[in-house]
Amino acid sequence: MDELELLKKDWQKQDKNYPKLSYDDIYKMILKKSSSIVKWIFIISIIEFVFWSFISVAFRDTESMKHFRELHGENILVPIAIIGFGILIYFFIAFFKNYKRISVTDSAKALMENILKTRRTVKQYVAFNIIYLIVCFIAALFIEFDKNQELNDHLSQASANGEIFKFYAIFFATVFIALVLLIGVFLLFYWLVYGILLKGLNRNYKELKKLEI
Repeated sequence: MDELELLKKDWQKQDKNYPKLSYDDIYKMILKKSSSIVKWIFIISIIEFVFWSFISVAFRDTESMKHFRELHGENILVPIAIIGFGILIYFFIAFFKNYKRISVTDSAKALMENILKTRRTVKQYVAFNIIYLIVCFIAALFIEFDKNQELNDHLSQASANGEIFKFYAIFFATVFIALVLLIGVFLLFYWLVYGILLKGLNRNYKELKKLEI
């Protein structure tokens, strides 16, 4: 049982030996917990960005990355990365503003509104990351079909053998399965990290509604 639940139990006790906690006591505890959760959302988003930046640098000289550089894929991937970086900065600022806004909230109604805004921002952040992953995947496919001579040779051979449909079916089925698995891993990560934090905010929101009744 967490600290808020203990306070609620004390608040409800009628025994004269226990001082009854006020509305403000419960509200301040919910405010403190909500502020802490939003702070962690901001911190984890920064850690996540640093982690993926490290991964991209660490694997810069792998065969796959060299392959894309040979195909001049950076002409497409770099602009996409710059746009993605700019949008991520927007979300970092939004998370920080949510934290500061909640930290100075002075009413239960305002806190409820700020909790809803934070939840909406997190969901938009997760949606952006999944969409960005799909866009990068599609861009990589475009580069392969446009620049990879070996792939085009296989395509021409399949066409000459009357197996063009089979070639596309196998190729895109493989790509689709890989993409679904990758999205699944990302969604699992976001559910484990941000989902747990959002559940905490949702509990706080419900407690605030009870206080307002």
